[in-house]
Amino acid sequence: LMDLRQRKMADKKGRINSIITRNLCDIIMKEMQDPIVKLSSINEVKVNRDHSFAHVYVAHLQTEKTEELVNFLNKNKGFIRSRLAKSVDLYKIPDLIFVADTLYDQGAKIDNIINSWKK
Repeated sequence: LMDLRQRKMADKKGRINSIITRNLCDIIMKEMQDPIVKLSSINEVKVNRDHSFAHVYVAHLQTEKTEELVNFLNKNKGFIRSRLAKSVDLYKIPDLIFVADTLYDQGAKIDNIINSWKK
């Protein structure tokens, strides 16, 4: 059983992840003019224990463009991080690491395997 303190820490981490996710979506979609961000999504943000790093899992609707999107966001992470610092009230703004989210691809592969078993 988690004691109250552990639960509060878990809640805080979840809140920070969702605050960062929401604000990154706004910054990337509304303030960045590059067409590569138009059909992109932020699927998950994972902040490490001391809030120094945040892994941001992103995907593009056209999966072949996901790598280009990741490269673009990592190249512009200084701008994104400074905009994030202005829009959220957090003690420490984590360094952003944009990563391609392959969960959808993995799910599609699993679906294909399951479907092949059904035949």
